[in-house]
Amino acid sequence: MKAGNSLLSGMGATVFAVFSALAAEHRAINLGQGFPDDRGPEDVLEVAARSLLEDSNQYAPMMGLPILRQALAEHGRRFYGLSFDPDREIMATSGATEALAACLLGLIEPGDEIVLIEPFYDSYLPIIQLAGGVARTVRLEPPSWSLTRENLARAFSSKTKAIVLNNPMNPAGKVFSRDELEMIAECVIAHDAYAVCDEVYEHIVFDGKPHIPLITLPGMRDRCLKVASAGKIFSLTGWKIGAVSGCERLLHPASRAHQYLTFSSAPNLQKAVAYGLNKDDAYFSELASTMQARRDRLRQGLQSIGFDVLPTEGAYFLIVDIRSTGFDDDVAFCRHITTKAGVAAIPVSAFYAEAPTKQLVRFCFCKQDSVLDEAVARLRAHFSPSPRSPCLE
Repeated sequence: MKAGNSLLSGMGATVFAVFSALAAEHRAINLGQGFPDDRGPEDVLEVAARSLLEDSNQYAPMMGLPILRQALAEHGRRFYGLSFDPDREIMATSGATEALAACLLGLIEPGDEIVLIEPFYDSYLPIIQLAGGVARTVRLEPPSWSLTRENLARAFSSKTKAIVLNNPMNPAGKVFSRDELEMIAECVIAHDAYAVCDEVYEHIVFDGKPHIPLITLPGMRDRCLKVASAGKIFSLTGWKIGAVSGCERLLHPASRAHQYLTFSSAPNLQKAVAYGLNKDDAYFSELASTMQARRDRLRQGLQSIGFDVLPTEGAYFLIVDIRSTGFDDDVAFCRHITTKAGVAAIPVSAFYAEAPTKQLVRFCFCKQDSVLDEAVARLRAHFSPSPRSPCLE
């Protein structure tokens, strides 16, 4: 019989699915997959529930409910001084991953080169390959994850169609500085390229650092598609409501891809997200401060065991260098602690296209304090008396 798509047929399950299943099998605390264990804001949940019972449950408009697009436009103005036409420059999607797929499928012609900053979220590469694009990587090195002008310039060429920028960055927890963003903007403009900006963690930035959308820089208003995630903003990842904002010329081809991927998303959830985006500033600042406290709690716990924990400026994740434990393979380490210590993490090697870094693992801290404390207690008990002598029974 004829085979299916060769690219997709050759892919296994995502690393998140693999380690979440392993965690469930061994009743491990799952600090691998990045989803909060909070309920989310009660008032936002109530709007969704009420709308489900009282409003239409038929197809929403393909670009999203007007009330949501208006709220997204106001959000961009309120936080970043951006001015988007809600009717022509904003699109609601079924989550940020679908938004990214729509953007990339809408932009890429076969043979186009797309710049990826490595390590990168695992969905980027297969979407680019399915569209017929060719990935060119810029590798950032721990612990600083600094972007240099020389490395960035080498990745761009006359064939470059776009760069995918994840800011704040998963898995590294990096927040790009204005200087780094200006370097990116210069390369994009010089090569007549575009930027697909994955900014799902835009409100989860720590230590007083600002989140600077690339689209706000000079010359970038007509070259960027900005992707947002209600799941990350409201700790409701199962809702899968995302959004894309950008000039009409760029958003139009993305919307054509969107109409053939999912067309529209649940109207009651869209209405609830619109309500949530209008919450006062205290909600957004508390989101960041709560996640920062959880970052600090897990970091201090892991450091008390003896782990080498890298700095994290934003998003949900801490990166740990495992060499102090005697391990030098991140996949083996993650399997070991999941099955032997009862705590799941994610190997960072899964976020590289080739020649991956193998000494780093990612722990997710967007969990209740009691969960983080129990995870640290299990790891401490397992690696006691010394984290430099791994238990290999």
